[in-house]
Amino acid sequence: MQNFTELPANATSQKSLSVIIKVCVVIPFFCLFLCCIIIMLHVFASQRQFLDTSRYILFVYMLVNDTLQILSSVLLFLFVMGQVKFAIVYCVPLLFISTVTFQNTPLILATMSLERYVAILYPLQRPAAWRSDHIWIIILSLWCISCIFTIVEYSIEEYDPAVDVLSTPVLCKSITFSSSPFQILFKAAVSMLFFAVVAVIILFTYMRILLETRKLRQDRVSVSRAMHTVLLHGFQLLLCMLAFTIPITESLIVLHANWLPEDIAFFNYFCFVLVPRFLSPLIYGLRDQSLRGYIGKKFLCRSNKVKHRVRGKLLDGLSAS
Repeated sequence: MQNFTELPANATSQKSLSVIIKVCVVIPFFCLFLCCIIIMLHVFASQRQFLDTSRYILFVYMLVNDTLQILSSVLLFLFVMGQVKFAIVYCVPLLFISTVTFQNTPLILATMSLERYVAILYPLQRPAAWRSDHIWIIILSLWCISCIFTIVEYSIEEYDPAVDVLSTPVLCKSITFSSSPFQILFKAAVSMLFFAVVAVIILFTYMRILLETRKLRQDRVSVSRAMHTVLLHGFQLLLCMLAFTIPITESLIVLHANWLPEDIAFFNYFCFVLVPRFLSPLIYGLRDQSLRGYIGKKFLCRSNKVKHRVRGKLLDGLSAS
């Protein structure tokens, strides 16, 4: 009888330890990401010349979008880890933001590639929509497209009439509201359509810029940078597409490892959702020479100020003694 009573206690303690480890991995990772994003946004806010360029405005929009995506994703992760249940009316907005921002990412990458294409091929006759004072129209259009597809996705779900939206507590997970086969098929089709269209746009812009380099004999440096930028957008798209490999990795892990389902879900969430969203803005931001230079100046100025303060206190202490 003693063995049977010890087994549930051991299982419960192991599960609690697993939850603590997962939370301790995700929270510092999220805090590091948030600090990097805050530094970049502070540089953009303090240096107004960045916001006069369409490329940097789109990059700021990508930073905000990825921040909302990771923030909503981490909140959902913490609620699931803590087994926190609340009404559907509070759960749906979190899931909506997470889904919209996830679908927004490839659209932003396609827009940034098209912006480089327009900047290289039409440097003097840039269309009005791609100018810095009108780029918000394109950004608003991207947001509307993602919202429309997400609203349709949640609208085709058949809800149980016995479930009260305002009072019935549920575990806030996407699978809770994406249980019907038709909804799952629609979601997969929309995601694949988004990524396929974006891949074609990135490939098209890269080939056109590549052909343009053979024609231009001047300003090859800027054209070469534009080519590298478009390639980087392609790499960012591949990072985003890693989320679609989750079913494959789950089947491979189940076949070759005795992992628990919740451990497999956490592995896929961390490697294929969090890490790509973390790397994508950092790679693009730290690659930019202007932005990297301003970030370096900020840190150097602050470190020099700290050194001067420490030296001043030491000198004051020596003179007082």
